[in-house]
Amino acid sequence: MKMKTKSWIQFAALPFRMREGQPEVLLITSRETGRWIIPKGWPAKSLTPSAVAAREAYEEAGLVGKVRKRSVGTFRYEKRLPRESVVSCKVRVFLLDVKEELDRWPEQDHRERCWLSPAEAAERVGEAELSRLLRSLPGLLN
Repeated sequence: MKMKTKSWIQFAALPFRMREGQPEVLLITSRETGRWIIPKGWPAKSLTPSAVAAREAYEEAGLVGKVRKRSVGTFRYEKRLPRESVVSCKVRVFLLDVKEELDRWPEQDHRERCWLSPAEAAERVGEAELSRLLRSLPGLLN
């Protein structure tokens, strides 16, 4: 008998800016392991999925910008929870056109942030689906 595994949902921002006509992506480090990721978080009853993504970009990376309402893709990853449990998460990704990068933000003491080309960002992240999405960014902006 096959057991069904529950997949949890999260919403993420894919922060980008244009420099000399080329897109750059902002990655942040995770709080626990220091892996390179994009800002993401859990659903909130009072917010749309894209608004959750924008809020997470502010809280985790100090970014303010214009979030697109339609998801540009998804990726999956394994999230470690307390007591060594692991859950499968499906993450819906929303583009965030960054207008401002704040000097101070809620999680600044817990994370690093770094602007990279989409190809460089794709090399740094650990999830293959997210890597493919990062590589596809130039085409998503047209």
